[in-house]
Amino acid sequence: MEMHQVRYFLAVSRTLNFTRAAEECHVAQPSLTRAIRQLEGELGGDLFRRERPQSQLTELGQRMLPLLKQCYDSAVSARSLAAAIKSGEVGSLRLALSHTIDPSLVMPHVVELGKLFKGLELKLYRGNSEEVLSFLKRGDAELGLGAGLGDEWERLDSWPLFTEEFQVVVHSMHHLANAASIALGDLKQERFVFRTYCESTPMVLEYLRAQDIDVERSHEAGAESDLIALLEAGVGVALLPRSTKAPDTLLRLMVEKLDLNRTVYLYGVAGRQRTAVASTLMKMLRACDWSRSAAAA
Repeated sequence: MEMHQVRYFLAVSRTLNFTRAAEECHVAQPSLTRAIRQLEGELGGDLFRRERPQSQLTELGQRMLPLLKQCYDSAVSARSLAAAIKSGEVGSLRLALSHTIDPSLVMPHVVELGKLFKGLELKLYRGNSEEVLSFLKRGDAELGLGAGLGDEWERLDSWPLFTEEFQVVVHSMHHLANAASIALGDLKQERFVFRTYCESTPMVLEYLRAQDIDVERSHEAGAESDLIALLEAGVGVALLPRSTKAPDTLLRLMVEKLDLNRTVYLYGVAGRQRTAVASTLMKMLRACDWSRSAAAA
């Protein structure tokens, strides 16, 4: 079954006249009649009763009409969508973020993309570093953001976006909350809350051990909401990157001589063709002034 046969059938169904249908379809009447005959052969029966002054749909034609109209409309929609994607008018963005990357870092850029690609569809994936890497490997995501996915995969491309320091976050009623600044030694008696899903946690643990701070006496949180709940309950303190969102009930403290930071990277797959949407987002992220954006997050 060819789409032009379906189009001719719909035209005759609408006009009930082969001559007018041929004129409407800009085709010679013998060609239209031949196409209808071929369609009838495929469907196993007459679709029209050729009468004068106008033709009539047979029972088979009446039953086929809604089905073939739906088929034709779907084909037209698919063709229009394909043309729009090719021209860059619409597109989808498949983005994977590490659990420790706040979405507000990229949402302003997504909003701008929506102005460039009117039919933009966003698919946002979340996971730990291993999961983000898997999203990229499988092609579920075109781009990823994280603070370290490892370098064991030779096809993984990475571009550093910004580097940010860690800060101590405590409840506003914590005994250290009113200090203008604190020293690392002030944290030795504190119970830390660590994020098991954070790619930077092994680095944080190693750093604290090197400062002779006991990290075995600690709490663990498996989600950002759990971390916030523990801190708001006042059961511990946390070392968090500057861009991490925190409610007003928590305070960030400056720690003297705290030499601890992380670099956030944009990731892609080398040699894999990217959509116009993904390529545009990549340019936006790499051109962004992250010294301001990350600080405002």
